[in-house]
Amino acid sequence: MKATGIVRRIDDLGRIVIPKEIRRTLRIRESDPLEIFTDREGEIILKKYSPIGEMTTFAKQYAESLAQVSGKSALIADRDQYIAVSGGYKSLLGKAMSREMEDAITDRKSINASKGEKTFIEISAEKTPEMEQFVSVPIIAEGDVIGVVILASNDSTEKMGEVEQKLVQSAAGFLGRQMEQ
Repeated sequence: MKATGIVRRIDDLGRIVIPKEIRRTLRIRESDPLEIFTDREGEIILKKYSPIGEMTTFAKQYAESLAQVSGKSALIADRDQYIAVSGGYKSLLGKAMSREMEDAITDRKSINASKGEKTFIEISAEKTPEMEQFVSVPIIAEGDVIGVVILASNDSTEKMGEVEQKLVQSAAGFLGRQMEQ
């Protein structure tokens, strides 16, 4: 564990403020769920909670199936990072999504874009120069955005259309319903 040198007091309601610098560094936003752990030495550990992260194995299988059916690359992310990647772009597994993608899913936007279009954004904090087009749909469970499903391709000749859009919508809807159970 790394000491920050920051000390905070607990208020009369048992609350503690997490400093802005730490929230920014760890990408913790207002209303983000945090999981609380304790250890035998009496330490309290806060960890960002990812409801879809609990389904990592299932998400990987779903991404593999989606990639196989579509012939494209399939990526599934929670609100921060890619938890399942199949068909290509494996280097993005465990990597953070871009701020633009975070904003898009927070705004509940579905995107179907090709490189060079105004709607095209980087999907990862790390550049993916070989990506030519993608379709993304946010995963919504119990009214909250919990992640995103993306179908991506490095082929610029065959534009993704309604079929790919429907595949991704179906995947996002299914994963959202699974989280509600």
